[in-house]
Amino acid sequence: MVKILYIYIALLFLSLPVHSENLKLIKVVDRLDNPWGITFVDKHKVLITEKAGKIIQLNLGNGSKQTLHHNLSVLEDGQGGLLDILYENGKVYVSFSEDRGAGKSSTSIAISHFEYESLNFKTIFRAEPPINSGFHFGSRLVIKGDHLYASVGERGRGAIAQDPSKHPGSIIRIKLDGTVPLDNPHFQELKNWRPEIFQIGVRNPQGLALSPFDGEIYMSNHGARGGDWFGRVVKSENYGWNILGWGGRNYSGTSIGPKWKSGFTKAIRYWVPSIAVSAIAIYDGKEFPEWRGQALITSLKDESLRRLKFTKDTFIEEKIIFKSDIGRIRDIEIDKLTGKLFLLSDDGEIWRLEKISPILE
Repeated sequence: MVKILYIYIALLFLSLPVHSENLKLIKVVDRLDNPWGITFVDKHKVLITEKAGKIIQLNLGNGSKQTLHHNLSVLEDGQGGLLDILYENGKVYVSFSEDRGAGKSSTSIAISHFEYESLNFKTIFRAEPPINSGFHFGSRLVIKGDHLYASVGERGRGAIAQDPSKHPGSIIRIKLDGTVPLDNPHFQELKNWRPEIFQIGVRNPQGLALSPFDGEIYMSNHGARGGDWFGRVVKSENYGWNILGWGGRNYSGTSIGPKWKSGFTKAIRYWVPSIAVSAIAIYDGKEFPEWRGQALITSLKDESLRRLKFTKDTFIEEKIIFKSDIGRIRDIEIDKLTGKLFLLSDDGEIWRLEKISPILE
Protein backbone atom coordinates (compact mmCIF):
# COMPACT_ATOMS: atom_id res chain seq x y z
CA MET A 1 0.00 0.00 0.00
CA VAL A 2 2.86 2.38 0.88
CA LYS A 3 4.63 1.51 -2.40
CA ILE A 4 1.49 2.34 -4.39
CA LEU A 5 1.22 5.68 -2.56
CA TYR A 6 4.84 6.58 -3.47
CA ILE A 7 4.21 5.73 -7.13
CA TYR A 8 1.09 7.90 -7.13
CA ILE A 9 2.97 10.84 -5.61
CA ALA A 10 5.77 10.47 -8.19
CA LEU A 11 3.24 10.55 -11.03
CA LEU A 12 1.75 13.74 -9.62
CA PHE A 13 5.12 15.49 -9.86
CA LEU A 14 5.50 14.40 -13.50
CA SER A 15 2.01 15.46 -14.59
CA LEU A 16 0.24 18.72 -15.32
CA PRO A 17 -3.50 19.20 -14.83
CA VAL A 18 -5.49 20.62 -17.72
CA HIS A 19 -8.24 22.17 -15.63
CA SER A 20 -10.65 23.28 -18.35
CA GLU A 21 -11.14 19.74 -19.64
CA ASN A 22 -10.59 17.64 -16.47
CA LEU A 23 -7.49 16.23 -18.14
CA LYS A 24 -3.86 15.74 -17.24
CA LEU A 25 -0.56 15.71 -19.09
CA ILE A 26 2.00 13.12 -18.02
CA LYS A 27 5.61 13.33 -19.14
CA VAL A 28 6.59 9.97 -20.62
CA VAL A 29 10.18 10.62 -21.67
CA ASP A 30 12.63 13.50 -22.12
CA ARG A 31 16.14 14.17 -23.43
CA LEU A 32 15.29 13.51 -27.06
CA ASP A 33 17.31 15.60 -29.51
CA ASN A 34 15.06 17.83 -31.65
CA PRO A 35 12.41 15.15 -32.30
CA TRP A 36 10.12 15.54 -35.33
CA GLY A 37 7.86 12.51 -35.86
CA ILE A 38 6.37 9.65 -33.84
CA THR A 39 4.53 6.46 -34.82
CA PHE A 40 3.28 3.39 -32.94
CA VAL A 41 4.71 -0.05 -33.78
CA ASP A 42 2.68 -1.92 -31.15
CA LYS A 43 1.05 -1.16 -27.81
CA HIS A 44 4.43 -0.68 -26.12
CA LYS A 45 6.84 0.54 -28.79
CA VAL A 46 7.03 3.76 -30.79
CA LEU A 47 9.52 5.00 -33.37
CA ILE A 48 10.71 8.61 -33.18
CA THR A 49 12.73 10.64 -35.67
CA GLU A 50 15.29 13.19 -34.57
CA LYS A 51 15.94 15.94 -37.07
CA ALA A 52 19.70 15.36 -37.13
CA GLY A 53 19.08 11.88 -38.54
CA LYS A 54 18.52 9.36 -35.74
CA ILE A 55 15.60 6.93 -35.49
CA ILE A 56 14.86 6.02 -31.88
CA GLN A 57 12.84 3.01 -30.78
CA LEU A 58 11.22 3.76 -27.42
CA ASN A 59 9.50 1.32 -25.09
CA LEU A 60 6.69 3.29 -23.45
CA GLY A 61 6.37 0.71 -20.69
CA ASN A 62 9.89 0.90 -19.26
CA GLY A 63 11.31 4.01 -20.98
CA SER A 64 14.17 2.17 -22.67
CA LYS A 65 15.58 3.68 -25.88
CA GLN A 66 17.41 2.11 -28.77
CA THR A 67 18.91 3.84 -31.80
CA LEU A 68 18.16 2.01 -35.04
CA HIS A 69 20.87 2.19 -37.68
CA HIS A 70 19.82 3.16 -41.20
CA ASN A 71 21.27 4.02 -44.60
CA LEU A 72 19.55 7.34 -45.38
CA SER A 73 21.53 10.32 -46.65
CA VAL A 74 19.92 13.07 -44.55
CA LEU A 75 20.93 16.71 -44.89
CA GLU A 76 20.05 18.65 -41.74
CA ASP A 77 19.75 22.20 -43.01
CA GLY A 78 17.55 24.82 -41.33
CA GLN A 79 14.07 23.29 -41.14
CA GLY A 80 15.23 20.18 -42.99
CA GLY A 81 16.42 16.87 -41.62
CA LEU A 82 14.82 13.54 -40.77
CA LEU A 83 11.13 14.41 -40.64
CA ASP A 84 7.99 12.26 -40.47
CA ILE A 85 7.83 8.53 -39.75
CA LEU A 86 4.97 6.09 -40.29
CA TYR A 87 4.77 2.39 -39.39
CA GLU A 88 2.26 0.26 -41.29
CA ASN A 89 2.01 -3.54 -41.65
CA GLY A 90 5.65 -4.35 -40.98
CA LYS A 91 7.05 -1.46 -43.03
CA VAL A 92 8.48 1.91 -42.04
CA TYR A 93 8.04 5.01 -44.20
CA VAL A 94 9.99 8.22 -43.61
CA SER A 95 10.13 11.68 -45.16
CA PHE A 96 13.43 13.54 -45.02
CA SER A 97 15.50 16.26 -46.61
CA GLU A 98 17.75 14.22 -48.86
CA ASP A 99 21.27 15.39 -49.63
CA ARG A 100 21.34 15.80 -53.42
CA GLY A 101 24.85 17.27 -53.58
CA ALA A 102 26.25 20.79 -53.99
CA GLY A 103 24.21 22.00 -51.01
CA LYS A 104 20.93 21.05 -52.67
CA SER A 105 18.25 18.87 -51.11
CA SER A 106 14.75 17.60 -51.71
CA THR A 107 11.81 16.42 -49.66
CA SER A 108 12.14 12.67 -50.22
CA ILE A 109 10.34 9.52 -49.07
CA ALA A 110 11.86 6.12 -48.31
CA ILE A 111 10.57 2.72 -47.22
CA SER A 112 12.11 -0.15 -45.23
CA HIS A 113 10.99 -3.45 -43.80
CA PHE A 114 10.88 -3.05 -40.03
CA GLU A 115 13.79 -4.63 -38.18
CA TYR A 116 14.60 -4.22 -34.50
CA GLU A 117 18.24 -3.15 -34.94
CA SER A 118 18.67 -1.60 -38.38
CA LEU A 119 16.58 -0.30 -41.26
CA ASN A 120 17.56 -0.64 -44.91
CA PHE A 121 15.66 2.10 -46.72
CA LYS A 122 14.84 2.39 -50.39
CA THR A 123 13.98 5.88 -51.64
CA ILE A 124 10.66 5.81 -53.54
CA PHE A 125 10.09 9.54 -54.13
CA ARG A 126 12.22 12.66 -54.59
CA ALA A 127 10.77 16.13 -55.01
CA GLU A 128 12.15 17.63 -58.21
CA PRO A 129 14.00 19.86 -58.67
CA PRO A 130 16.44 19.73 -55.74
CA ILE A 131 16.86 23.20 -54.22
CA ASN A 132 19.55 24.95 -52.18
CA SER A 133 17.33 26.10 -49.30
CA GLY A 134 16.79 25.25 -45.64
CA PHE A 135 13.13 26.32 -45.68
CA HIS A 136 9.69 24.69 -45.96
CA PHE A 137 10.10 20.97 -46.53
CA GLY A 138 6.65 20.05 -45.18
CA SER A 139 6.32 17.10 -44.58
CA ARG A 140 3.82 14.54 -43.29
CA LEU A 141 2.81 11.08 -44.50
CA VAL A 142 -0.59 9.37 -44.58
CA ILE A 143 -1.67 5.99 -45.93
CA LYS A 144 -5.14 5.56 -47.40
CA GLY A 145 -5.79 2.09 -48.77
CA ASP A 146 -2.86 1.21 -51.02
CA HIS A 147 -1.84 4.85 -51.57
CA LEU A 148 0.68 7.02 -49.76
CA TYR A 149 0.01 10.77 -49.53
CA ALA A 150 2.71 13.27 -48.59
CA SER A 151 2.87 17.02 -48.12
CA VAL A 152 5.80 18.76 -49.83
CA GLY A 153 6.76 22.33 -48.91
CA GLU A 154 7.69 24.99 -51.46
CA ARG A 155 11.21 25.50 -50.02
CA GLY A 156 10.69 29.24 -49.62
CA ARG A 157 10.36 29.68 -53.39
CA GLY A 158 6.80 31.08 -53.37
CA ALA A 159 5.62 30.98 -56.97
CA ILE A 160 6.99 27.46 -57.51
CA ALA A 161 3.83 26.23 -55.76
CA GLN A 162 1.89 27.36 -58.85
CA ASP A 163 4.12 25.38 -61.23
CA PRO A 164 2.72 21.83 -61.45
CA SER A 165 5.73 20.69 -63.48
CA LYS A 166 7.68 20.90 -60.18
CA HIS A 167 6.93 19.03 -56.94
CA PRO A 168 7.63 21.71 -54.28
CA GLY A 169 4.42 23.25 -52.94
CA SER A 170 2.16 20.26 -53.53
CA ILE A 171 0.44 17.20 -52.11
CA ILE A 172 1.75 14.07 -53.77
CA ARG A 173 0.06 10.68 -54.09
CA ILE A 174 1.91 7.48 -54.93
CA LYS A 175 1.35 3.78 -54.38
CA LEU A 176 2.96 2.14 -51.37
CA ASP A 177 5.79 0.81 -53.52
CA GLY A 178 6.47 4.25 -55.03
CA THR A 179 4.82 3.67 -58.39
CA VAL A 180 2.36 6.26 -59.69
CA PRO A 181 -1.43 5.69 -59.65
CA LEU A 182 -2.93 5.96 -63.13
CA ASP A 183 -5.90 7.97 -61.80
CA ASN A 184 -3.70 10.88 -60.63
CA PRO A 185 -4.48 14.24 -62.30
CA HIS A 186 -1.58 13.91 -64.80
CA PHE A 187 -3.20 10.91 -66.46
CA GLN A 188 -6.59 12.55 -66.71
CA GLU A 189 -7.28 16.21 -67.41
CA LEU A 190 -3.96 17.82 -66.31
CA LYS A 191 -1.19 16.54 -68.59
CA ASN A 192 1.23 19.32 -67.56
CA TRP A 193 1.20 18.19 -63.90
CA ARG A 194 3.95 15.94 -62.60
CA PRO A 195 2.61 12.35 -62.42
CA GLU A 196 2.87 12.21 -58.60
CA ILE A 197 1.11 15.51 -57.89
CA PHE A 198 -2.43 15.35 -56.47
CA GLN A 199 -2.98 19.00 -55.45
CA ILE A 200 -0.93 22.21 -55.71
CA GLY A 201 -0.61 25.67 -54.14
CA VAL A 202 0.57 24.90 -50.59
CA ARG A 203 3.39 26.61 -48.68
CA ASN A 204 4.69 24.60 -45.70
CA PRO A 205 2.21 21.85 -44.80
CA GLN A 206 3.25 20.09 -41.59
CA GLY A 207 -0.01 18.32 -40.82
CA LEU A 208 -1.75 15.51 -42.72
CA ALA A 209 -4.39 13.11 -41.37
CA LEU A 210 -6.91 10.59 -42.65
CA SER A 211 -10.39 10.80 -41.16
CA PRO A 212 -11.85 7.38 -40.32
CA PHE A 213 -15.31 8.97 -40.42
CA ASP A 214 -15.58 10.30 -43.97
CA GLY A 215 -12.47 8.82 -45.60
CA GLU A 216 -11.15 12.30 -46.46
CA ILE A 217 -7.59 13.48 -45.90
CA TYR A 218 -7.17 16.78 -44.06
CA MET A 219 -4.12 19.00 -43.78
CA SER A 220 -2.65 22.01 -41.99
CA ASN A 221 -0.41 24.61 -43.55
CA HIS A 222 1.84 27.45 -42.37
CA GLY A 223 1.12 30.86 -43.84
CA ALA A 224 3.61 33.73 -43.76
CA ARG A 225 2.81 36.43 -41.17
CA GLY A 226 -0.64 35.05 -40.51
CA GLY A 227 -2.65 32.89 -42.83
CA ASP A 228 -2.23 29.45 -41.25
CA TRP A 229 -5.06 27.12 -42.19
CA PHE A 230 -6.72 23.72 -41.86
CA GLY A 231 -8.40 22.25 -44.92
CA ARG A 232 -9.16 19.21 -47.04
CA VAL A 233 -6.97 17.52 -49.64
CA VAL A 234 -8.89 17.76 -52.93
CA LYS A 235 -7.79 16.08 -56.16
CA SER A 236 -6.68 18.40 -59.00
CA GLU A 237 -7.31 21.58 -56.99
CA ASN A 238 -5.12 24.54 -55.99
CA TYR A 239 -4.82 26.25 -52.59
CA GLY A 240 -3.42 29.35 -54.25
CA TRP A 241 0.00 30.04 -52.73
CA ASN A 242 1.48 32.56 -53.46
CA ILE A 243 -1.29 34.21 -55.44
CA LEU A 244 -3.35 34.05 -52.25
CA GLY A 245 -2.05 35.21 -48.86
CA TRP A 246 -4.76 33.47 -46.76
CA GLY A 247 -4.93 36.57 -44.56
CA GLY A 248 -1.19 36.83 -43.99
CA ARG A 249 1.46 39.25 -45.21
CA ASN A 250 5.09 38.98 -46.29
CA TYR A 251 7.63 39.21 -43.45
CA SER A 252 8.57 42.63 -44.81
CA GLY A 253 4.97 43.71 -44.08
CA THR A 254 3.93 43.97 -47.73
CA SER A 255 0.74 42.41 -49.05
CA ILE A 256 0.78 38.94 -50.63
CA GLY A 257 -2.71 38.64 -52.05
CA PRO A 258 -6.33 38.11 -51.01
CA LYS A 259 -7.37 35.65 -48.32
CA TRP A 260 -9.30 33.64 -50.92
CA LYS A 261 -10.91 34.07 -54.30
CA SER A 262 -13.02 31.98 -56.62
CA GLY A 263 -11.18 29.29 -58.54
CA PHE A 264 -9.02 28.19 -55.59
CA THR A 265 -9.61 25.66 -52.82
CA LYS A 266 -11.02 27.33 -49.72
CA ALA A 267 -9.68 26.24 -46.33
CA ILE A 268 -12.04 25.20 -43.53
CA ARG A 269 -10.36 27.30 -40.83
CA TYR A 270 -7.86 30.19 -41.01
CA TRP A 271 -5.70 31.60 -38.18
CA VAL A 272 -4.70 35.26 -38.39
CA PRO A 273 -2.36 36.02 -36.70
CA SER A 274 -0.41 32.80 -37.18
CA ILE A 275 -0.33 30.13 -34.49
CA ALA A 276 2.38 28.22 -36.43
CA VAL A 277 0.13 25.21 -36.89
CA SER A 278 2.03 21.91 -37.00
CA ALA A 279 0.70 18.35 -36.87
CA ILE A 280 -2.97 17.31 -36.82
CA ALA A 281 -5.09 14.23 -36.08
CA ILE A 282 -8.75 13.35 -36.50
CA TYR A 283 -9.77 11.87 -33.17
CA ASP A 284 -11.29 8.41 -32.90
CA GLY A 285 -10.83 6.66 -29.56
CA LYS A 286 -12.41 5.63 -26.28
CA GLU A 287 -10.52 7.96 -23.90
CA PHE A 288 -12.34 11.06 -25.20
CA PRO A 289 -15.53 9.80 -26.89
CA GLU A 290 -16.99 13.33 -26.95
CA TRP A 291 -14.15 14.37 -29.31
CA ARG A 292 -14.77 11.73 -31.95
CA GLY A 293 -14.68 13.18 -35.46
CA GLN A 294 -13.04 16.42 -34.35
CA ALA A 295 -9.63 17.64 -35.54
CA LEU A 296 -6.85 18.00 -33.01
CA ILE A 297 -4.55 20.86 -34.00
CA THR A 298 -1.07 21.33 -32.55
CA SER A 299 1.00 24.49 -32.80
CA LEU A 300 4.55 25.69 -32.43
CA LYS A 301 4.52 29.44 -31.76
CA ASP A 302 1.21 29.31 -29.88
CA GLU A 303 2.26 26.17 -27.95
CA SER A 304 -1.34 25.00 -27.88
CA LEU A 305 -3.47 21.95 -28.54
CA ARG A 306 -6.86 22.80 -30.00
CA ARG A 307 -9.88 20.76 -30.99
CA LEU A 308 -11.85 21.77 -34.01
CA LYS A 309 -15.43 20.78 -34.74
CA PHE A 310 -16.12 20.85 -38.47
CA THR A 311 -17.89 19.25 -41.38
CA LYS A 312 -16.19 18.34 -44.65
CA ASP A 313 -16.02 21.98 -45.75
CA THR A 314 -17.39 24.05 -42.84
CA PHE A 315 -15.86 25.28 -39.58
CA ILE A 316 -18.21 25.01 -36.58
CA GLU A 317 -16.25 25.80 -33.42
CA GLU A 318 -12.80 25.66 -31.85
CA LYS A 319 -11.65 25.19 -28.28
CA ILE A 320 -8.15 25.43 -26.79
CA ILE A 321 -7.47 22.30 -24.72
CA PHE A 322 -4.26 23.69 -23.22
CA LYS A 323 -1.64 26.30 -24.01
CA SER A 324 1.99 26.94 -23.00
CA ASP A 325 2.19 23.83 -20.82
CA ILE A 326 4.70 21.67 -22.75
CA GLY A 327 6.30 24.14 -25.17
CA ARG A 328 6.24 23.95 -28.97
CA ILE A 329 4.28 20.87 -30.07
CA ARG A 330 5.76 19.14 -33.12
CA ASP A 331 3.67 15.98 -33.55
CA ILE A 332 0.61 14.18 -32.20
CA GLU A 333 -0.24 10.47 -32.22
CA ILE A 334 -3.35 8.64 -31.03
CA ASP A 335 -2.87 5.35 -29.21
CA LYS A 336 -5.45 3.29 -31.09
CA LEU A 337 -5.73 0.82 -28.21
CA THR A 338 -6.54 3.28 -25.42
CA GLY A 339 -7.44 6.50 -27.27
CA LYS A 340 -4.92 8.46 -25.19
CA LEU A 341 -2.87 11.13 -26.96
CA PHE A 342 0.90 11.31 -27.24
CA LEU A 343 2.46 14.69 -27.97
CA LEU A 344 6.01 15.33 -29.14
CA SER A 345 7.56 18.64 -28.09
CA ASP A 346 10.50 20.58 -29.49
CA ASP A 347 11.95 20.47 -25.96
CA GLY A 348 12.72 16.78 -26.56
CA GLU A 349 9.83 15.39 -24.52
CA ILE A 350 6.88 13.06 -25.06
CA TRP A 351 3.73 13.81 -23.08
CA ARG A 352 0.62 11.68 -22.69
CA LEU A 353 -2.79 13.36 -22.45
CA GLU A 354 -5.51 11.45 -20.62
CA LYS A 355 -8.53 11.97 -18.42
CA ILE A 356 -8.13 12.44 -14.69
CA SER A 357 -9.43 9.31 -13.04
CA PRO A 358 -11.82 9.88 -10.13
CA ILE A 359 -10.26 9.18 -6.70
CA LEU A 360 -11.96 6.17 -5.20
CA GLU A 361 -12.72 6.35 -1.49
